[in-house]
Amino acid sequence: MRTPTTARVGQYAALLAYLVFLAFPFLWLISTAFKPPQELGSLHPTWIPENPTLDNFRQAFDEQPLLRAALNSLLAALGAAVIAVLIATPMAYVMARHRGRLARAATGWVVISQAFPFVLVIIPLFLVLKNLRLINSVPGLVMVYVVWSLPFALWMLAGYVRAVPAELEEAAAVDGAGRLRTLVSVTAPLLAPGIVATALFAFITAWNEFFFALVLLKTPEKQTLPVILTHFIGAEGVADLGPLAAAAFLATLPSLLVFALIQRRITGGMLAGAVKS
Repeated sequence: MRTPTTARVGQYAALLAYLVFLAFPFLWLISTAFKPPQELGSLHPTWIPENPTLDNFRQAFDEQPLLRAALNSLLAALGAAVIAVLIATPMAYVMARHRGRLARAATGWVVISQAFPFVLVIIPLFLVLKNLRLINSVPGLVMVYVVWSLPFALWMLAGYVRAVPAELEEAAAVDGAGRLRTLVSVTAPLLAPGIVATALFAFITAWNEFFFALVLLKTPEKQTLPVILTHFIGAEGVADLGPLAAAAFLATLPSLLVFALIQRRITGGMLAGAVKS
């Protein structure tokens, strides 16, 4: 009994160390956001602010258009998530159910496309958006986010489609349902956890994305939150640390809240009991 107990204790210790490693930057960010300037410049920083203040948040909203940037990020993230799911769901169904050479080639292209660096595709994307007159616009940014998140969305949803028992679709075909009716009425409801997980991935990816937004959006009225955060850094590279931490803390909240609200749907076993073995 000693060996399994020791191994389990070691596993829990490693998991705890990993959680502390992940939580440290976020906890320090919260602490910095509520510290006054005197404590930010202290040679002996503390975890808990001695004189917590909200002045950093007030200053952040006074210096930069955070609400407008948050609205731009929300529109871009929601648009990318919805469009990516609508496109990826039928395509993933075809890739999962028709395993021919074309499907294998499409799957290979999905995997390879994830290895492309941002710098390699930004110039073609910029030229395409320029010809479409979508530079410096949120719809143009949504189009880029959809293209960038679609391969991984296809990969995720194809795995969920393969987990749906084919017997359900065969039973629907016997009852006279066509492919489209089967997808909408039988397969899609069982794919709800996968669709939610894919939408969450696309939303968080678009919400946190920086490089494309920096290149494609020029005016402050159109820029997203990650780009606006760079405005708290001066020309000489000196950061306005308090307001920057406050704005960054507010920028991380939507992703955390969205995940907290729907994480049960992601882990729910909606396929359990669909077919008797």
